[in-house]
Amino acid sequence: MHYFKENLKLFEKHLEEYKKKLHLKEPPELYKPESYILSLGGKRVRPLLALMACELFKKQPKLALNSAMCVELFHNFSLIHDDILDAAPLRRNKKTVHEKWNTNIAILSGDVMLVKAFEILQTYSDSEFKKLIFVFSDTAIKVCEGQQMDMNFETRKRVKVEEYIQMITYKTAVLLGCSLQMGAINAGASTGDQKNLYEFGKHIGIAFQLLDDLLDAFADDPQKFGKQVGGDIISNKKTFLLLKAIEISNAKQHHKIKSLLELKIEKAKEKVSGMLEVFNELNVKELCKQEADKHTKLALDYLFKVKADAERKNELQLFAIHLLNRTV
Repeated sequence: MHYFKENLKLFEKHLEEYKKKLHLKEPPELYKPESYILSLGGKRVRPLLALMACELFKKQPKLALNSAMCVELFHNFSLIHDDILDAAPLRRNKKTVHEKWNTNIAILSGDVMLVKAFEILQTYSDSEFKKLIFVFSDTAIKVCEGQQMDMNFETRKRVKVEEYIQMITYKTAVLLGCSLQMGAINAGASTGDQKNLYEFGKHIGIAFQLLDDLLDAFADDPQKFGKQVGGDIISNKKTFLLLKAIEISNAKQHHKIKSLLELKIEKAKEKVSGMLEVFNELNVKELCKQEADKHTKLALDYLFKVKADAERKNELQLFAIHLLNRTV
């Protein structure tokens, strides 16, 4: 995956230059948390997609570096705020920003990252800026809407599978689509190609989240998964698996699901094993795989429509499949 590796090096260098400037800014309490979260690592999927989209059209990926930085700043801003909302103590096995400093600093530092995500797009020409800000603003709003939907689901008794798909589309998937479309804008791609790349990224994002649901319940290797297996079950999180199980269960199975949801944390092991038993009875593991496969196929259909360099399209396809290729 030659283009992927080269683009990762290019973005990491750009990110390091950006972080060096943060150390010179005052007050340090505002900017140190930004540098901290940007240094926690991660796959850098969103900025990479922006660079690879630009390169699809035989343009230098450096043209999309500030678009890539924009989506990475926005993504990390959302992580800071999500961690506060979830009262999460750790992010990538390190203290979250609000734990390392405090909640007020975390909120303010996240806020300035959001503003800077928009500001960095001003480096582009007026016409390019207008196109970029349109797709980015729309995406930023959708991500916030998705987060609110997710929080609403916590207290709602009934949530439809279709509503869940809508929520993960907004909360997670649209930012992948946005990254690709912004890179295509930087390359001067046609509106049609921009939209097809957006849809490609969106459906890859949906498939990724569905597979994440699956791994949370059925991962063979907890260490490789990187999170507690069964964590969603223990916290009563409304995932595709749970919602589909509720939807297709008979009266007896529905009663069992309800009883398991009422179990306290002290009976976590019993809760997980009981829920997995129901999931297996109803074959929701396979149904979740089928839904993920459906969105993967849709994504590749949209990529196929893009009029761009065949070799680089293949590289982008391989990168997407690599993201989804996790063992269950």
